[in-house]
Formats: sequence, C-alpha cells, structure tokens
Amino acid sequence: MQERSKPDADPHSGQDDARWESRRWPAEWEPHRATWLSWPHNIETWPGRLSAVEDAFVEMVRAILPGEGVRIHAQDDAMGDRVRDRLRGAGCEDLADLEIYCVPTDDAWIRDHGGIFVLDQAEEGGSVSRRLLDFEFNAWGGKYPSWALDARVAGEMARRAGVVSTRSPILFEAGSIDGDGAGTLLTTESCLLNPNRAGQAGQRSHASVEAFLADSFGARRVLWLGDGILGDDTDGHVDDLTRFVGPGRVVTAVCGDSSDGNYAALAENRRRLETMTDAEGRRLEVIALPMPDPLFGPDGRLPASYSNFYFANHAVLVPTFGVDQDAEALSILEAAVPDRPIVPIPSQDLILGLGAVHCLTQQEPTAPSS
Repeated sequence: MQERSKPDADPHSGQDDARWESRRWPAEWEPHRATWLSWPHNIETWPGRLSAVEDAFVEMVRAILPGEGVRIHAQDDAMGDRVRDRLRGAGCEDLADLEIYCVPTDDAWIRDHGGIFVLDQAEEGGSVSRRLLDFEFNAWGGKYPSWALDARVAGEMARRAGVVSTRSPILFEAGSIDGDGAGTLLTTESCLLNPNRAGQAGQRSHASVEAFLADSFGARRVLWLGDGILGDDTDGHVDDLTRFVGPGRVVTAVCGDSSDGNYAALAENRRRLETMTDAEGRRLEVIALPMPDPLFGPDGRLPASYSNFYFANHAVLVPTFGVDQDAEALSILEAAVPDRPIVPIPSQDLILGLGAVHCLTQQEPTAPSS
C-alpha cells in the first residue's frame, strides 16, 4: 500500500475529527516570518571541521536574511557575540532581523530537535492562529546520547516566538515528512514504521501513523515511500529523497548506476511516486534529481543528496558537494522553482555530520493576520 486517504481520527489521540479539519501545515515555500538555526558546536559531529561548517552556516544566513528573520540558538552569550562578528566579517551588515538566543543544544540539527509550526483554525470561517508542535526527541532512535538539551529546544522556540505549544510524547522528527500545504504528506516506511520510533505508543502501523499525521498536521493523504539512502542515520528521512516543489509536483533523487547501493531503493521510490495522486486527486508530476557521486567519511558512505534543499522567502538553498552533478542538480531546481533564485551552499563539510541544509533549518510561517 503506497498511498492512503484520510483515516478515522485516532481514538488514542484525545482529539475528534473536527480538530483535524482545522489544522494545516504550510508548505515550506509559503511566506516565512523567520528561519531558525542551532549554531554548530559539537566537535564529535564535525571533528576538525567546525570552522568550515560555520562558514557554510554564514552562507546560509547570508542567503536567508534579506527576505526574512533569522533566529539562532547559541550555547552562551560569548558564542552569540562571535556569531555576529562572523556574519559582519562576511559582509552581512544589516542584522536588524537577526535574533540570537542563549539556548544550549547538544547539536545543530534543528529540523529534528526543534518544534514544528502549524496553523489552527478554530472553526469554519473563524480566526487562524499559529501553534508549535513539540514532539519527543531521542536522537533518531537513541543513536547519539545525550540529547537532553536538544529535547528542550522546541519549548524555548514556542516561548521566543510567542505561540502556543502542544507537547506530545510521540517520537517524531520533522525531517521524516514533507508536505504541499494542502493536506498531502510524503514519508517513508523505513523511518516512521521503525521499531526504534515506537516509544510509548507501542508498535506503529500505516494506519496509526496516518491517524497521527492527520491529527497533528491536517494530512488528508499520506504517500509512503520505502527506504532511505546509504549512510543516513535517521533511518530514511524523506528530505534526502523526495520533496514537493509546488502543488502536485515533486523532485525525487535517482541513481543512474545500477551497481550503486542506492540504485534499487531510489528506483522503487520513483516507481511508487509515478502511481500516486495528491489530496486533490492530481497525479504527481515527478522530476528526477540526480544523486551526487558517492562521498565517503571516516565511517563510510555519506548521505549526500540534493533533495536536502531549503525554501527561504527569497531563495532556495541547495547543498552542493564539489562533484560533476552539482551543476545539473542546480539547473533542474532552477527550472522546477522559477519564482526565486537557487543559491548553492557548499556542503562537503556539512555532510560529514550526516546532514545538510534542510536538516539544519526550520521555518516559522508568517502569522495569518500579517
């Protein structure tokens, strides 16, 4: 089973179907109030490469800041001062919409340890308000202790953003889903059905996950892909595989080398996508996005993927890896997203931490009344 329509409300969620109708998770390309980052500092994640990783973060902020606010978590005030100095030294003179908060973290992967902003409508025709969803975080199935600081970040985001938060005991990471803003969500079986994500809820099934996604994000249709790419320690987050670039349109990672270990999984995911329809009943337009040549780190294959891009208000930030496929991937994304410039972010150092641009960012949508 690869796609499912809206399920009945989860009887264990404490929410009825009327609330499902009121919830919407905006598409990433919709207007942002700000982008949130957790500044890198963990030497175990990037041994010997932290300075180069900070260079990449500076480039990300430079691309994001002209079009929206940037909110950065720093370990302490001294780090906050150093971040401002680095940005000014790189030519970022206008920092009026930059906020740096002293919020200690274990690592920089805010896509997964941060909160997720959604929109709630109280009743049909009623007012719309923002809400932050604060899920349980355990470092992708308990892989990297300790995660105690990261697990508190979402609550701090809600407080700083001035929005209501909903705390949930469910283990969940935002990198495991992608959405079109109109009720269609993409995810993978390898991650959301993984026993290491079951937590207090017990064993997961397609139906229980779909009920959760409907209740939490307003999902009307969930599109299930299979496995992730080699080297991905998240057990197959969809943001390394397939992303919406517009209503009814996705880009998906493909591998042209049948001897490559990613070939079969990516071919199967593409096959599934070509049979799928979104929540509006449209057959998906599927655009192939090449994988870069294999990259390796100290522990083996790295999960390098051009799908790990990020929509900012005035740009799309795309990881590049210093390989021949960079130019082709950028050209494909320029054609797929014609309404804003494509900005390459050198990610050879970022990917040594097993993630890239999308993993390191989290969008805060514009308030409905603004």
